[in-house]
Amino acid sequence: MSGRTSFIEKLYAKNKLAAYSLAFLVFLYFIALFADFIAPYPYDTQFRQYPYHPPTPIHFFDREGKFHLRPFVYGHCLVDPVTKTYETDYSKIYPIKFFVKGETHYLLGFIKTDIHLFGVEGDGHVFLLGTDRLGRDIFSRLLYGTRISLTIGLIGVAISFSIGILVGSIAGYFGGKVDNVIMRLIEILMAFPAFYLMLALRSMFPVDMPSVLVFIIIVAILSLIGWAGLSRVIRGMVLSIREQEFVKAARVLGGSHLYVIFRHVIPNTLSYVIIAATLSVPSYILGESALSLIGLGIQEPYPSWGNMLSEATNVHTLSAYPWVLLPGFAIFSVIVAFNLLGDGLRDYFDVKLER
Repeated sequence: MSGRTSFIEKLYAKNKLAAYSLAFLVFLYFIALFADFIAPYPYDTQFRQYPYHPPTPIHFFDREGKFHLRPFVYGHCLVDPVTKTYETDYSKIYPIKFFVKGETHYLLGFIKTDIHLFGVEGDGHVFLLGTDRLGRDIFSRLLYGTRISLTIGLIGVAISFSIGILVGSIAGYFGGKVDNVIMRLIEILMAFPAFYLMLALRSMFPVDMPSVLVFIIIVAILSLIGWAGLSRVIRGMVLSIREQEFVKAARVLGGSHLYVIFRHVIPNTLSYVIIAATLSVPSYILGESALSLIGLGIQEPYPSWGNMLSEATNVHTLSAYPWVLLPGFAIFSVIVAFNLLGDGLRDYFDVKLER
């Protein structure tokens, strides 16, 4: 039996919700990876004749009660452009087909293809989660937005935790003046309110920057303000670890400071680091979402869950077209999943350490 399978089985035995959360998150990252293939439409395709189109019902039975082996959708037409009222055209039936041709895209970034997982042919449309004010398919944009919201959490945690582990280990290992200087700098950084510091740093750059540069800037900002708290905890752990016999033995045998830190000190903090990293990913997702929500994050037309949620800030729009709130449920579900996974990992490592 492989180590990975053993880990999943132990995690499931200890905390079933954590195991389910892990499976859910793996599924989301799979969707993010293949969003171009799964999404029926490109994220920037506008169907101007279908603004705020409600979610399209999928049918197996027609109006006469006849069963269809292939699921289908009916045609719709806009009857009131002011209230965005649509009428179902029961005379037009569009079967939903799998592996249909559509807009050309690059699968995994380099395989050029025009095949999509599902869709309808002809002049029909399938909007599983409705459309936004410009007639863009929310389901497709939600899939593309998964890339930003989930990737920014992993990259941000990887950068900030690398800095935090290194700085905290150096401070705890050397102690004395080195420790005092590093801790004072960390306390200065932590004295600033994180959200307002994030806004101030982001406002230093033009609002109309390309989304790729905005993504890099957001990752850098979130990483810059996210490592300080971890470094203080790591520093406290290293103060204890450096007094252990195996660390003293490594020093006596002539190991350099960097060798001792990377070979003996840091590995003994990894159980805590893995748990803390899992619990910290939601804060990066929320940080990106908050910036995008107020227009300082990922810019249109590229979607992120934050800028998609900006439409839901209008009470009239939200009451009339409640499906625009769906990105908020996506953010909520991912944050809950990461927190449940973090709790499960904490239980798992506690059991492992006790044994």
